[in-house]
Amino acid sequence: MNDTREDGFLGGRLTIAQPVRGYRAGADAVMLAAACPARPGESALELGCGAGVALICLGARVPGLRLAGLELQPGYAALARRNVAANGVDADILEGDLARMPAALRDRSFDHVIANPPYFRGGSVAPDPGRGTARHEATPLAGWIAAGLRRLRPGGWLTMIQRAERLGEMLAALAPSAGAITILPVAARTGAEAGRVILTARKGSRSPMRLLSPFVMHAKPSHSGDGEDLTGPADAVLRQGAALNLRDR
Repeated sequence: MNDTREDGFLGGRLTIAQPVRGYRAGADAVMLAAACPARPGESALELGCGAGVALICLGARVPGLRLAGLELQPGYAALARRNVAANGVDADILEGDLARMPAALRDRSFDHVIANPPYFRGGSVAPDPGRGTARHEATPLAGWIAAGLRRLRPGGWLTMIQRAERLGEMLAALAPSAGAITILPVAARTGAEAGRVILTARKGSRSPMRLLSPFVMHAKPSHSGDGEDLTGPADAVLRQGAALNLRDR
């Protein structure tokens, strides 16, 4: 994948190459990484790691993690390998389909699995194959969750970000095998409906579910000009690399 551009993340601490034409990760990937409750010395796997943005943000925030990423598209997997090396993050990037897990992962278990699955089931697919594959699901959302749970050790944590309208599917898929589910709605502005949800769940837990108050991204009531107008908490996560600790909210 030669036609790339350099994008800055975490206030310029990270520089990550992404396709000029194709799927480019943004705030959702950073939020996903910030919500993962990983601690130094633990292991984490990202399903569908793309160019590696979430995995690199996680590795930059939490030192000493044992990281792995699985990516279906060869060009993006190669780009992720290039990016983790360029940003000084130690991560094993594997190429393969989560529905047919590579042998190198089938015998491994992790303390954490993170994922930002494709958001759309139907509608028009983007003409660029990389963008289309990243945004329109081939494997059902329940399949992503099942694959993540299989790779978790008992008591391990699954962290996902998804469109709010698909929360019911996520809860149904988690119900037999995970608990301690915490849901953080993410809204663009105060008073707006949540467009995204961030969810954490613990494998094998029977603890009750928690629904948190919304995380608001922008401070102004409407968009004006070119400024981002991030709220203080959003700026801390997106620009300063702060954790988004759902368990302590």
